[in-house]
Amino acid sequence: MTPEAARGTNRSFLFVLGSSRADGNSEALAREAAAHLPADIPQRWVDLNRLSLPDFQDGRHEAAGRQTDEVEEELRRATVEATDLVIVSPLYWYSLSAQTKRYLDYWSGWLNVPGSDFKERMAGGTLWGVTAMAHDEHEVADGLVTTLNHSAAYLRMHFGGVLKGSASRPGQIQEDEQALIRAKTFFHQQTPLARFPYEEESDAVA
Repeated sequence: MTPEAARGTNRSFLFVLGSSRADGNSEALAREAAAHLPADIPQRWVDLNRLSLPDFQDGRHEAAGRQTDEVEEELRRATVEATDLVIVSPLYWYSLSAQTKRYLDYWSGWLNVPGSDFKERMAGGTLWGVTAMAHDEHEVADGLVTTLNHSAAYLRMHFGGVLKGSASRPGQIQEDEQALIRAKTFFHQQTPLARFPYEEESDAVA
């Protein structure tokens, strides 16, 4: 069975929390969306702040290669075993949080772990994003959206888009009625295969 076929059978969601604040608005919005998933779909939540994960060190060109410790290996396994991966990060300086970006940097190392088949195992899955921002103008999050879309495109994943909400102080996301409405159906939409802009341009020319 191909990775794509396997992911289409039994879905499981991994929510990766990347805020520097516990119980933040992005997490609250993600939990609102997750509450509307069918009860028989497993959910796993990982808070990057609770993991002893050091800054990523690129060792792919070293003779011994990269060695993964127990915490990193558990995170890698959780990532590749999920059919649906949800990146939950507030908008920090118009991009992802440092914790979330560090997690994505580890993907570079996992591409080169012997026997991991990271790229092959991620292919066919779906990447989603959830973010809260101190703006009413959601286009300011375009950089975050682009990062996630391109990451999904590189791994040949589907991209479900980013659920956005406007909030700054703790609990303020509950005042964004439109975000809460979108959350109810966010994980139920169709998810196209992620593509780079140049791939779309090539199709248009053809």
